[in-house]
Amino acid sequence: MEQKYVMAAIEAALKAGEKILSVYNDPASDFEIERKADNSPLTIADRKAHEAIVAILNDTPFPVLSEEGKHLGYETRREWDNLWIVDPLDGTKEFIKRNGEFTVNIALVQDSVPVFGVIYVPVKNELYFGVEGVGAYKCSGIASWEGDGVALEGLVAKSERLPLKEVHDHLIVVASRSHLSPETESYIADLRKKHGSVELISSGSSIKICLVSEGKADVYPRFAPTMEWDTAAGHAIARAAGMEVYQAGKEEPLRYNKEDLLNPWFVVEPKREH
Repeated sequence: MEQKYVMAAIEAALKAGEKILSVYNDPASDFEIERKADNSPLTIADRKAHEAIVAILNDTPFPVLSEEGKHLGYETRREWDNLWIVDPLDGTKEFIKRNGEFTVNIALVQDSVPVFGVIYVPVKNELYFGVEGVGAYKCSGIASWEGDGVALEGLVAKSERLPLKEVHDHLIVVASRSHLSPETESYIADLRKKHGSVELISSGSSIKICLVSEGKADVYPRFAPTMEWDTAAGHAIARAAGMEVYQAGKEEPLRYNKEDLLNPWFVVEPKREH
């Protein structure tokens, strides 16, 4: 993995975060909410973030598959060995509610596997990133990036390695704030039977995968629809932190750049030993 691509993605995520906050922090903004074909919301911030990211990633050799961009047919995409998978604003519902639980997600996928990911939480100035073979990290208090030549090592030096040494004597499950399905509730009920004390924490967007990668939660079950751009960046970070995003009920992880961009149900947890 060439450092320049990692740094380009980090720069893109931070620039997108600036655009999102300029809308979010404007008291006069009504977010210009539209409805997409699936009735999910789209705001001016989604569009501005997408433009900021694409302007940077288009200078790399890899095509960009963004939630807010054109989705080319599989006959074209199947030729892509490497691609960026991007969600310019993950957690639009949380953005509209103004609860701060939204992120910018950028992943580099090689041969269906996410090998690098960056997730930026603009309201908290928190940056999570994971690079295959290097590790997963969290950098706090990073608000902008001027591409001033700081190498990846410099950023790593300012960051905490994941998972953090979180000590808790009970199982912590993280689940969706806006999409808690009956199947997920049933899975959590089964965990309670098995482990006794189970603490449930709720969060929006890809922050949930970050919480498992960080060690603040033990497992994140998702038995409800998600798209590849919702999980690719978090999946890369989880992999670099020694975790995995398994297809529910299987030993296989999620795969990317599929013909159908809808994910199967999944569970994020520490890598299983075979």
